[in-house]
Amino acid sequence: MTRAVQVQAFAKINLGLRVLYKRPDNYHELRTVFQTISLADRLDIAWTPGRASAIIVEGAPHIPDNVAARAAGLVLDHLKARGKVNINLQKKIPSGAGLGGGSSDAAAVLLALPVLIGQRIPVEDLTRLASTLGSDVPFFLHGGRALGLGRGEELYPLPETTAKKGLIVAPAIHSSTAEAYRDLSARLTLIELQNKLKCFQTEIWQGSEPAAVNDFEPVVSARHPRIGQIVRRLKQLGASMAAMTGSGSAVFGIFDDPERLRRAQAAFPDVAFPNDQCFPISFLNRRQYRARWLRALALHIRASHSRGDQTWPPLSRHDK
Repeated sequence: MTRAVQVQAFAKINLGLRVLYKRPDNYHELRTVFQTISLADRLDIAWTPGRASAIIVEGAPHIPDNVAARAAGLVLDHLKARGKVNINLQKKIPSGAGLGGGSSDAAAVLLALPVLIGQRIPVEDLTRLASTLGSDVPFFLHGGRALGLGRGEELYPLPETTAKKGLIVAPAIHSSTAEAYRDLSARLTLIELQNKLKCFQTEIWQGSEPAAVNDFEPVVSARHPRIGQIVRRLKQLGASMAAMTGSGSAVFGIFDDPERLRRAQAAFPDVAFPNDQCFPISFLNRRQYRARWLRALALHIRASHSRGDQTWPPLSRHDK
């Protein structure tokens, strides 16, 4: 009776992140461009129908109040399904680094578990559930490149660009999102708001590569100088774009020259900072993102998907 699947939960970077102002609901209004990358966690998800429900999350490292478990609970409640959910989570995406690892894990459960159960959650309902788990969880239901507005949960797909490769360098630093917002809020002004909007809108309308300006980077680097050092080092090594992602502390560098990328990868971690983590990455566009999901779920989805059925989320072959 048990159905099981192994899936990947891919990370994201922010190709530009502008913080505009604090809203009446105490959240901040954002403008950002999300991009999925190849760095990923691995989840083994198993579903066994039963009279009582249980959700068990295991793996390394252990994460208290794991958002993947909360995502599984939302799916069971929404579908009124009863049974046992086992999730084994192997983390590769550094936690608390601005790469969206926890959010991607949650989205992976939202996409995979209904397929195993044999019921479909329409994308609008799935998006609503995702939004209750985190502002960037809805993005991971689709992947690729997207414009994020509001708290980041209002999404608009953007044209995909040519495949790009680069590095993620994650220093052994925990960057507090609350502290980052607090430090940044004191700097927000009306004039700066108008300049941010003008620059960001120009980049989006022209379809050019975002400028990789992250408003959090100066304030977080002031608390943690290592972040600024990594950004500068990646640029010295030939990165065409280098910036902190999210509210930190991970930094990405994009390289157009494979040889420069190879030399940059060899430069991290360096002797002075042996605890830095370094990951080679490539961009995943929306088509590639969905193709990897279809391959992972191949045993549990309808054969029509292999013949070009574009229905999303995928249809389970276990539907009654």
